[in-house]
Amino acid sequence: MDQGRQVFSVDLLERYASKNRGMITCMAAGNDVIVLGTSKGWIIRHDFGVGSSYDIDLSVGRTGEQSIHKVFVDPGGSHCIATVTGVGGAETFYTHAKWPKPRVLSRLKGLLVNSVAWNRQQITEVSTKEIILGTQDGQLFEMAVDEKDKREKYIKFLFELEELPEAFMALQMETANINSGMRYYVMAVTPTRLYSFTGIGTLESVFASYKERAVHFMELPGEIPNSELHFFIKQRRAVHFAWLSGTGIYHGGLNFGAQHSYPNGDENFVESKALLDYSKLSDGTEIVKPSSMALSEYHFLLLIGNKVKVVNRISEQIIEELQFDITADSASRGIIGLCSDASAGLFYAYDQNSIFQVSVIDEGRDMWKVYLDLKVFAAALANCRDPLQRDQVYLVQAEAAFADKEYLRAASFYAKVISSSFVLLCSSMVLFILMWIHVFLQINYVISFEEVTLKFISINEPEALRTFLLRKLDTLSKDDKCQITMISTWATELYLDKINRLLLEDDTAIENRNSEYHSVIQEFRAFMSDCKDVLDEATTMKLLESYGRVEELVYFANLKEQYEIVIHHYIQQGEAKKALEVLQKSSVSDELQYKFAPELIMLDAYETVEAWMASKNLNPRRLITAMMRYSSEPHAKNETHEVIKYLEFCVHSLHNEDPGIHNLLLSLYAKQEDDSALLRFLQCKFGKGRENGPEFFYDPKYALRLCLKEKRTRACVHIYSMMSMHEEAVALALQIDPELAMAEADKVEDDEDLRKKLWLMVAKHVVKQEKGAKRENIRKAIAFLKETDGLLKIEDILPFFPDFALIDDFKEAICSSLEDYNKQIEQLKEEMNDATRGADNIRNDISALTQRYAVIDREEECGVCKRKILTMTGDFRMAQGYSSSGPLAPFYVFPCGHSFHAQCLITHVTSCAHEEQAEHILDLQKQLTLLGSETRRDMNGNRSDEPITSTTTADKLRSELDDAIASECPFCGELMINEITLPFIKPEETRHSASWDLRPQTNLANQRTISLPV
Repeated sequence: MDQGRQVFSVDLLERYASKNRGMITCMAAGNDVIVLGTSKGWIIRHDFGVGSSYDIDLSVGRTGEQSIHKVFVDPGGSHCIATVTGVGGAETFYTHAKWPKPRVLSRLKGLLVNSVAWNRQQITEVSTKEIILGTQDGQLFEMAVDEKDKREKYIKFLFELEELPEAFMALQMETANINSGMRYYVMAVTPTRLYSFTGIGTLESVFASYKERAVHFMELPGEIPNSELHFFIKQRRAVHFAWLSGTGIYHGGLNFGAQHSYPNGDENFVESKALLDYSKLSDGTEIVKPSSMALSEYHFLLLIGNKVKVVNRISEQIIEELQFDITADSASRGIIGLCSDASAGLFYAYDQNSIFQVSVIDEGRDMWKVYLDLKVFAAALANCRDPLQRDQVYLVQAEAAFADKEYLRAASFYAKVISSSFVLLCSSMVLFILMWIHVFLQINYVISFEEVTLKFISINEPEALRTFLLRKLDTLSKDDKCQITMISTWATELYLDKINRLLLEDDTAIENRNSEYHSVIQEFRAFMSDCKDVLDEATTMKLLESYGRVEELVYFANLKEQYEIVIHHYIQQGEAKKALEVLQKSSVSDELQYKFAPELIMLDAYETVEAWMASKNLNPRRLITAMMRYSSEPHAKNETHEVIKYLEFCVHSLHNEDPGIHNLLLSLYAKQEDDSALLRFLQCKFGKGRENGPEFFYDPKYALRLCLKEKRTRACVHIYSMMSMHEEAVALALQIDPELAMAEADKVEDDEDLRKKLWLMVAKHVVKQEKGAKRENIRKAIAFLKETDGLLKIEDILPFFPDFALIDDFKEAICSSLEDYNKQIEQLKEEMNDATRGADNIRNDISALTQRYAVIDREEECGVCKRKILTMTGDFRMAQGYSSSGPLAPFYVFPCGHSFHAQCLITHVTSCAHEEQAEHILDLQKQLTLLGSETRRDMNGNRSDEPITSTTTADKLRSELDDAIASECPFCGELMINEITLPFIKPEETRHSASWDLRPQTNLANQRTISLPV
């Protein structure tokens, strides 16, 4: 224990606590309430929580000397039971904190109550619930008192000692609610025995059951001034007990969660029982037994004489002796007894006049050392307060294990010890990785890192050293990056050394899957996986390479995402499938796909192509080199061409438009013996349906050269046709199949002459190539004419026949041709007659239009200016470009009935028409105006040159102007429809429109207000 700090201290609480009511004979405490009993029959209650104190005389009505034998206070400080002894015998009283007077428990008259067991779990301020009272005659009673009833509810007899009648000196009770009811556990002591009672139900039923079964007890004979029983309460539950017996202090733990049965069927909850012999308290002198006791969490407070010896409950060593300031008048009797307040965590001692308070100051602070000295390491660790204390516990554990040659266990404990400096020693490399790290904490801890490592190196225990390093890694924080890296590197080398030693020791280790070798390999790989982020990549790979661990090197490279190394290794091993599995990882760059594509496709074309097809991000163009390398190699006749399969996938499924891909696929098709696939590819229009896009993506010129080189004639015919080189296509088709040539000739639809020329080429070939009887050849030629659908006539193919051919053979065809010509002549005559009739009708219509007129009402108004058409003022009589007839101004009348002055119509149309049209109308009007001025000058005798020509020009301009402004009514035609899109307010009317805006009143002060009656 730390001798520099006191755990318990004594203070005088009240010097004259008895208030001259006699000498103090007994005392009890609970919840900062102290109740004293005096030799004159008084009880004095001190409530330190509220600072009040009062006394009650229990000797009233009794004759002779009266003395308080015992007082009992519940843990809450509300209920009090006191026993008075005197000439008239014993009497027991109950009082409540709120009562001014006590109540006598008449049914207990004559019984001397020595002990009370409170029901701590169920007691309340207003009710004691069930409590147990023990008497001097060895009897137990159950009682309950409610504060509102002012008397006891009942008092029941429970039990009586018959075998060895002794007084019950102390009682304790624990209760617990379980599924089957209320469980009771009662512990009672006499001067020589400790009894335990347990059961489920009521107290009455529990004790009644002991009529048929034996009571369990522990007997410790010996004389003792006062047998006492104490429970230590933690969180309202008893955790351990102590019995002050004649032999010693019998103590143990209480675990109500566990059940230990006696042979007779009783349940016992006592664990870790022990007996503290009084001889340990005498220091070799005469044994003196304590007169009183108190129990704390870790200590016994034993009253021996006028001193209190504090004994550690675990180590059974005296740690302190407490002295009391006793007055001279109290010195004769000294300290009478001890009591405890479980609720407040305080202890009290008292003499005949005074009360002393014993305070506890962190009594568990040195318990870790107590447990450590006893080598109870788990309890020592549980009681440690700081890392230094835990280090000392771990160190003692480690040293003990090391001494017992349990090196792996010792390594684990050493690793938990925190050290302020590290020296990392590399076990097998000549170079020492010496690194001093004097950072963070400058505390002199119990052992350093280098001391531990040297311990294991000196005894040649690499396994323990590796274990220590691995456990040490678990204790380091993420900020210790340098230490973590170096320890991990050292552990890596130790693993490699272990693996090599296992191989040297057992040649069959590799084949035996259950060998230690494979387990170490798995452990090493798990270690690399855990430490992949802290291991230096270059150093680790160099270590793995130097030890020849290629598979582990590949594994580590995979962890560090050095996929190039992994793939290269698999390719060297011929394991293309594994390499492709690595490439298919999402974290692998596509660049590696392109880099290793040539080697992988040569190694396993099927798996490679399948992997390419499964990948979504590959650019097929960058794989062309690999595909060409594969295609250059010879393949079996029936072997599936994997490159063609992939290219077809790109073209048909991915809709690839890269010309390089299409050209490569075309070249591979061209090299196949069967040209069906090539023709299907050429006929597919991959770009069909796309605007302004090509229908195919291969280079037709390259395709033509390739097909000509490979002698794929049908493909060449198709390409010629596609390139609109129809003559070449037909000429080449005639070399292999006239039917193909006919089909190509028939493809031309928009150029009749070219189509006829192509059919003539086919006809010439047919006529020239036919062999056999002449008449048979002629019949075939005539049949060919029918296939042309009339495009060729007999006269077109006659030149191809020899001059000496008989005309009789062509008679039918010639007659048919002449009949066709006759039909065409008759059709032309009919068309000419129709044209003549149409011209006559047009002339008649023109003649009728010259005689058309319209009737205008006298009141008819202009549609624009709303003035009358027939009565105009002089200002409107002359319109620019028009000559007036009499007093009327020029005007227009439309078939729909609308009428307009010429000038009004021009103004309206120009304002609504497009800018170009308006300028054209104004230009025509200007020209007419100039011509009109010249005509008037001629009429006045100023000019006489060519008046007829000027008039003709004016009529032509006026006709153009009429067409421009009067082709349709402006109110009924397209001009009115177009006006829908124009705004209601024209730009030139903006100012006039603004004058109608409502503006806010700015000067309301000058306005008059008129009040209207409501």
